[in-house]
Amino acid sequence: MVANASSPPARAHWSSRTAFVLAAIGSAVGLGNLWRFPAEAGANGGGAFVLIYILCVALIGMPLLLAETLIGRHGQRSTIASAAYLARESNASSGWALLAVLGVISSFLILSFYSVVAGWVLSFIATSGGDLLGSIAAGQPLAGAYANWTVEDIRQQMPDLFGDPWRMTLFHFIFAAATTVIVMRGVKGGLEMVAVWLMPAFFFLLIGITLYSAIEGDFAAGAKFLFQPDFSKAIQPSVLLSALGQAFFSLSLGGAALIAYGAYASRDSNLGGSAGLISFADTAVAIIAGLAIFPIVFSVGLEPNGGPALMFQTMPAAFHTMPAGAIVAFAFFVLAFFAALTSSVSLLEVSVAWLMERFGMSRAVASFGLGAGFFLIGLASVLSFNVWADHRPLPFLPGFENASWFDAIDGVTGKIMLPLSGLITAIFIGWVADRKLVNPETGLSPRLLPVWRFLIAWLCPLAVALILLFGLFPQLLG
Repeated sequence: MVANASSPPARAHWSSRTAFVLAAIGSAVGLGNLWRFPAEAGANGGGAFVLIYILCVALIGMPLLLAETLIGRHGQRSTIASAAYLARESNASSGWALLAVLGVISSFLILSFYSVVAGWVLSFIATSGGDLLGSIAAGQPLAGAYANWTVEDIRQQMPDLFGDPWRMTLFHFIFAAATTVIVMRGVKGGLEMVAVWLMPAFFFLLIGITLYSAIEGDFAAGAKFLFQPDFSKAIQPSVLLSALGQAFFSLSLGGAALIAYGAYASRDSNLGGSAGLISFADTAVAIIAGLAIFPIVFSVGLEPNGGPALMFQTMPAAFHTMPAGAIVAFAFFVLAFFAALTSSVSLLEVSVAWLMERFGMSRAVASFGLGAGFFLIGLASVLSFNVWADHRPLPFLPGFENASWFDAIDGVTGKIMLPLSGLITAIFIGWVADRKLVNPETGLSPRLLPVWRFLIAWLCPLAVALILLFGLFPQLLG
């Protein structure tokens, strides 16, 4: 039975504000925090980029994060239904729910390739775990990672994995199954359990690796690379856009996960304060990750780089010659797994909650069906690294002529769907939704409320429109 449009269906809630904040932080913190932010900062002005990034989080990311969570908390429904409900109550067209429709579709598609990447992490957990057990069996638990391998062999792990579709599929399946089972267990037994247990463990491992990096690595060089300001780079439009885009995507905006999680927040949760905590924690993780990674990289004479190569080639090679490298390598990939899993469950919950409410499905059926769906779609991303390496699914779309399946899904969701959803959200909350309904949901003080209203109505739409424009037409940057 379809849920009654006039009253919210009975639904579970987070057991506490702490659980809500931890779950939302888990949704925001992902693999991108571990490889994208540090490299972006180092390549785009160091400390100047970090400063601009923090300003973008405060002035654009946080207001949008609050806007998304209040849509969910006000509606107490699934993402699409919550957006449509607020629109109807504001005497506006329910077509504004397009912001959530885009979020639901993009989250599902993102999950299909995100699970593949998380499968790479599982593969490296298996190899680094086996290496650690071998070191312990040999009576050398403090040996470097992959002690009996050459650096070339260590770097070759990633190309070898890409060339083995069966192995990639196996780990993609394991991760997809784990995500599905957790979401199948519900809000308190699944989503909240993961947040309450894995996020503290994540922070513990991150701090531990950072302390190790400070002691054994070249902390001065890493800090200089990450924080030394280079304002000649920072004033370039491309760098400003990179900081803006990083702030938007790092907080998981546009994907409707925060609307879904907001719907489980109780009425006594202060959304404004929670938005601040979530934004601060996500930013802190990104910066600390840089302090954990770059001193290790520089201490062994390697060059920092971005993307998957940083995590799956550069870091394993760095751990090779470091004391207790086998232990730290295993801990590093477990850390990455925690980040991936807390994000993936939020991505799946978006579409599961909608399917349950729209069609009256049980959580088990909806979770299993959608889990099988994103796993099967993800096989296209798996094959794009080997069997379908030469296949281009979108040759007719400008900017995607040479994109593989993996790159095409990543590009369409990241460059088009997420920013478009964020733009519609900012316009809807800033200009369309009834202020008498929206303002009380924020929990902001009388002094902060006008500031937020200015940012969400004016600055956020302009900033997200720039992300959308230059993402589609990068040549405009010159």
